[in-house]
Amino acid sequence: MSLNSRDKQKLLVRVRRARGQMDALERAIERESGGEAVMHLIAGVRGSMASLMGEVLELHLRAHLDDREPDSEGKATTDQLIQVFQAYLK
Repeated sequence: MSLNSRDKQKLLVRVRRARGQMDALERAIERESGGEAVMHLIAGVRGSMASLMGEVLELHLRAHLDDREPDSEGKATTDQLIQVFQAYLK
């Protein structure tokens, strides 16, 4: 996947945030924290992964579909498709 520096930085920030959440989850399990705390951390990790997937999916779709359909109708179709996927990933 070819990324410009801005997109690359955005993705790296998301990955690092997810890594931090995974580290917190690992520590909570090691400390034998309560189930509620662990589930809360898992939900955070799951949300960050869904957001990362949505971001990568959007970049991928725009790279492939916007080039094929450069007119405004094609971009609108791409935007609609991205909205559907983002809603699914939530």
